[in-house]
Amino acid sequence: MVNTAPKPSQSELKPGTKEMAKETILTPRFYTTDFDAICQMDISSQESELRAMLEEMRNDYNRDHFVRDEEFDRSWDDIDEDKRRAFIDFLERSCMSEFSGFLLFKEISRRVKKSNPLLAEIFHLMARDEARHAGFLNKAMADFKIRLDLGYLTKARNYTFFKPEWVIYAVYLSEKIGYWRYITVFHHLQAHPENQYYPLFRKFESWCQDENRHGDIFKALLRSQSSMWKGWKGRLWARFFLLSVFATHSLTVLERADFYRSIGLDPIAYDKEVIRQTNKTSARAFPVILDVEHPQFFKRMYRCSDRNEKIAEIEASSAPKVVKFFRKLPLIAGTAIDLLRLYLIKPIDAEATRQMVC
Repeated sequence: MVNTAPKPSQSELKPGTKEMAKETILTPRFYTTDFDAICQMDISSQESELRAMLEEMRNDYNRDHFVRDEEFDRSWDDIDEDKRRAFIDFLERSCMSEFSGFLLFKEISRRVKKSNPLLAEIFHLMARDEARHAGFLNKAMADFKIRLDLGYLTKARNYTFFKPEWVIYAVYLSEKIGYWRYITVFHHLQAHPENQYYPLFRKFESWCQDENRHGDIFKALLRSQSSMWKGWKGRLWARFFLLSVFATHSLTVLERADFYRSIGLDPIAYDKEVIRQTNKTSARAFPVILDVEHPQFFKRMYRCSDRNEKIAEIEASSAPKVVKFFRKLPLIAGTAIDLLRLYLIKPIDAEATRQMVC
């Protein structure tokens, strides 16, 4: 059985401004890349599809959806402390993830403006969407008398370098898994309105449209680069990023299980549904997808989650650092072995079944 990790503290950077979360393998990361290489990308094979999506983004169908209406104009002091803490943690992680996307997309747009105006405008409009999401989430945090200093976050956060190909794989999956996360919550709360304790959840359907469109843009970018889906290297990288994103999702959902329970969702059932749907959707872009129905897949994934909980407990203990290290070592090794075994499960050939995918 998977239990939750110790609850995070609500420490403040200054009054009313939340201190940024400690960076771990599960916290959203900020990325940079080889902008010159992006400038040199040949996207001609997918240009018509990209232009069609650009026109949709110019129309900005969601521009009036992220408005704080009268539903937000009330006190939220009636929400109990445990639910409040879990929800703030959800808002913080989501805000950081959206803001990370904004920074990356904005910089790509600026760097490719002269060499590729089409791509520059697409990334500019995606940055607009991400900024809109991050701002809306930060205002939601302010309803609970806390917020993130996004300007400070820009300067203080560490940036991880990803090659353009890695960015495309990772962001495609991030946007698509984001779509399935939000739409699954939205549909659940439509069916169970008694669990909808904050109006932000009603915005998730509009959110999904942005996430889905961004994912489709990255799908077009991926398919424009034949090396990313033809040959053995593309197949190995596809499996790697699918497994990485799914493992991170499982560990994050189960680490923050209190939030999902607070809206009436079973964390494991929710995690499985999101992974299954994202894996199925990925067959439209990736050369292979994972066999998530293999009897060992979720079994090993949740063993990793159990170890993650134990590692968090060790890290939170008062033991000396060297003792913590040796206590965590077998858990880390066990997780690495399980992830390797998952990676080696025979994948499903998406190229062969592409015409069968809706």
